[in-house]
Amino acid sequence: MSVRRRLTTATGAVLLTLAVAGCSGLGRSAVGTISYETERELLVTVTSPSVKGCHRLAPSGVTKVENNSLTDIVMYRTRDCTGGNSIYVATKTGNQIAPDTLPWRSYSVVH
Repeated sequence: MSVRRRLTTATGAVLLTLAVAGCSGLGRSAVGTISYETERELLVTVTSPSVKGCHRLAPSGVTKVENNSLTDIVMYRTRDCTGGNSIYVATKTGNQIAPDTLPWRSYSVVH
């Protein structure tokens, strides 16, 4: 194999590695949708939310959630993604609050 051909092959391998690394972790967004229902029975759908930070939900709170994204999420009863009474919602699943419990008020994406 010639030196030029080896250099071209190595360059291609480096570019491919950089392209794959740029796509790993699904970029900066969770691919798919997260749908939730507020206490006032309003259905909200978020498409490809950011994987960074805490996401606030409707001020009235959320009673149901459907995670149709490719990443898991954690639901919190506080507006700042803190507190011990959180719920883990895996990808392609959903959850609903128990009667007489506080609604969810924020979520974060697990990545």
